[in-house]
Amino acid sequence: MTALTLVALVSVVSTVFAKQLDAHPPQQQHRHWAQICSGNPINKIRGCDRYGCGHFGADRHSGKGKHVGVDVICADGATVYAPFSGQLSGPIRFFHNGNAIDDGVQIRGSGYCVKLVCIHPIRYHGHIQRGQQLGRMLPMQRVYPGIISHIHVENCDHSDPTDLLRPAVPPFPQQQERHWATVCAGNPTNEIRGCDRYGCGYYGAPRRNGKGKHTGVDVICADGATVYAPFSGQLSGPVKFFHNGNAIDDGIQIRGSGFCVKLLCIHPIRYSGPISKGQILGKMLPMQRVFPGITSHIHVENCDHSDPTSNLERGKGQRV
Repeated sequence: MTALTLVALVSVVSTVFAKQLDAHPPQQQHRHWAQICSGNPINKIRGCDRYGCGHFGADRHSGKGKHVGVDVICADGATVYAPFSGQLSGPIRFFHNGNAIDDGVQIRGSGYCVKLVCIHPIRYHGHIQRGQQLGRMLPMQRVYPGIISHIHVENCDHSDPTDLLRPAVPPFPQQQERHWATVCAGNPTNEIRGCDRYGCGYYGAPRRNGKGKHTGVDVICADGATVYAPFSGQLSGPVKFFHNGNAIDDGIQIRGSGFCVKLLCIHPIRYSGPISKGQILGKMLPMQRVFPGITSHIHVENCDHSDPTSNLERGKGQRV
């Protein structure tokens, strides 16, 4: 083969490869997605039941078609989380018959585009953060009795999302330390408040009639529940958020382990001194007394007003 012929061949191969990349973005090369459904921390995929199988490429329509997504196991009514950060669009109607599970949403961002079907999202538009509460699993048993209830996860380009759903294994143990401990008893995954008539709990949510933004996140916590330190550090306080002496106008700051955070609407056991990760910090104050019907929560705000969602996601820390 002459040198000129070899150069021409390499040029043709490079052009074809570039066109393939344009047509099929290499989603598989990006990092792994977050947990999608509460109760399924490893994004386990549905096996086979009398209705079919949940893996990518499984037979559909009596062997005349293929499954172009994967089915991530999720109990009816379970909380659903965003697998990555991006823009929402929807609704997505998969069945087009108005049944009890005919709802869903698309997320595009972070190099991905995916449709999550058989869920009811908290909203159909706007931005969402990785690991943030996205919605609830719909009642699949009502439509398909005995099926393994699941979220249908389908890449917009119909590529296989299986590898992205597998849990990431950090190369160094110390990377686990970026995740904080469980903050409130009864909420082991640090689930973030969705939206209610008072507003939404995610970072950046509109405040003051749209004139401001939420500079923290609201971690769901029942009135009177025990509150734990998310990391080890030094306490300082009290921190008064409302400055009006109401029943929830109390809180504490913790600085240490490379973090600084304010936890509000709690009553700490003390306002100074050291505390260890997972140690009892105090009690949730009676939020229902001040805001009846709200989803009771701890307001968690980084001292530099950055987004703490990734530190809270999936409740990686444990009480130690």
